[in-house]
Amino acid sequence: MSRATDPPALARAAGLACWSGPVSPEPLAGGITNKNYLVRDRGVRFVVRVGDDIPVHHVMRFNELAASRAAAAAGISPEVIHHEPGAIVFRFIEGKTLAPEDLRVRDMLTRVLPLIRRCHREVPRYLRGPALIFWVFHILRDYAATLHEGGSLWRAELPRLMRTAEKLERIVGSIDVVFGHNDLLSANLIDDGKRLWLIDWDYAGFNSPLFDLGNICANNCVGSADEDWLIEAYFERALDDELHRRYRAMKCASLLREAFWGMVSAIHSDLDFDYVGYARDYLARFERAHTALK
Repeated sequence: MSRATDPPALARAAGLACWSGPVSPEPLAGGITNKNYLVRDRGVRFVVRVGDDIPVHHVMRFNELAASRAAAAAGISPEVIHHEPGAIVFRFIEGKTLAPEDLRVRDMLTRVLPLIRRCHREVPRYLRGPALIFWVFHILRDYAATLHEGGSLWRAELPRLMRTAEKLERIVGSIDVVFGHNDLLSANLIDDGKRLWLIDWDYAGFNSPLFDLGNICANNCVGSADEDWLIEAYFERALDDELHRRYRAMKCASLLREAFWGMVSAIHSDLDFDYVGYARDYLARFERAHTALK
């Protein structure tokens, strides 16, 4: 079912108690977990994210709401205007949604780095209520069980892939803990011409900083020289062999998690998206990255 022809989601977005009168939600492009709408009310634009909990993906809406509010309080994400079960309303940000190629430019990475730091260091100061941890290796184990139970196209590959995941977890080793965004696709960054905004906190949770760094580079095919620069700039020290290997292992885990996400979504999601193609692309990228790590 496409976003534009989903009557229940449209009705939910239109029927929220915050509107001053009848509104006509307009489907927004992008978004491969939720249904997103632009709503105009009293001459002001808002974005409505419609979606229930997705336990199979570890997405819990209480967590997304708490993280969104904390990120807004930290000044890196748009204000939360209203929420009801299954829907969150945000202030609309006028700007350009970034594309992967935008993040392959050092100047843009220089602007993104402070945003990542503020996410990791400042958002936890404003976080209220229960909090989740996003440990990619637990998620991989849970995804593998879901794929096995669901008769996935990749079922025969799971034992090999999980042996690799166990090796990657050993390489990563002990971690520092920060508050991660954990879904640094280019589409989750908006440039308003003056500053960057970070949106979509579905997968937010405490994690290693290595994950967000590997995630943004893996998702957007950042070149190796810029990748090394980003790691050194984040940690404010030279990149030694140990840190580099641990980072590359986490980057591999990020790629495998994205592939598994696509595989699980191919079984469970009803959104109009090519999840099988998505999974195949990320699995191929994971295999290349893992080969380079050996």
